[in-house]
Amino acid sequence: MTDQVPRQLVRFLVFSASLRRDSLNSRLAELAARTIEANGGKVDRATMREFDVPSYDQDAQEQAGFPLGAQEFRRRLETSDAFVISSPEYNFSMPGVLKNAIDWVSRYRPQPFNERHGMLLSASPSMAGGNRGLWALRVPLEHLGARVYPDMFSLAQAHQAFDGDGRIADRQLQEWFERNVVGFMDLVEAAKHYVCAKTAWIEFLGERPDPATRRVE
Repeated sequence: MTDQVPRQLVRFLVFSASLRRDSLNSRLAELAARTIEANGGKVDRATMREFDVPSYDQDAQEQAGFPLGAQEFRRRLETSDAFVISSPEYNFSMPGVLKNAIDWVSRYRPQPFNERHGMLLSASPSMAGGNRGLWALRVPLEHLGARVYPDMFSLAQAHQAFDGDGRIADRQLQEWFERNVVGFMDLVEAAKHYVCAKTAWIEFLGERPDPATRRVE
C-alpha cells in the first residue's frame, strides 16, 4: 500500500534449527526473512551450524569459558530486537542441538533471551507440520523470559508445499503466513519504539529467587 506509514527500524535474527543442508525448515526460515524485509524489517540470517556447541558442561564453562557457538548466538541475539526460529520436530520435541545452544546461552549475564520477542515456525512432511515440537520449544524460552508470539506457524506436508519461487503454493496459506509474520513485526515495533505498549511479564513458579535458580533478571 502506497499510503502505509513507514516502519520504525526493527532488527530480526532469523534461522533454522536444522543442520541438514536441504532442510524444509531452512526454506521456511528464508521465506520468513524475505517477508520481514518486504515489510520494512532488517534481517540477520543465521544457520544452526553457527550456533552449534558441545554438550553443556558447567565444569567446562568454568574452566574454559563459553564455546564459540554460544558466544556467537549471544552476540546475534543481543544485536537483534527479536528472533524467528523455524524448528523441525524430533520425537515430538525440539532438536537437541537447539536445546543445547539455548542451555549454554542461558548461562550468560545479562541473560539475552529475557524480554526479547520470539516467533516460532516449523515445517514437516507430516500432517502435524512439526507443531508438537514448537510447544516443547516454548517452555524453555518462556522460562527464560522471552516473549514468544502466541500464533505459531506449522507447515504440514512441507515437502510439497513450496512453489518454484520458495513461497507457499497454497495462496490462502501463504497469505496466512504473511499475516502472522507482519503481526509479529507490529508487536515488536510497538514494544521497541512505543513505551506505552511495553510491558514485562514473569511467571512465578513458587521458587524462592536465588543465584542458583534465577534465570530471569
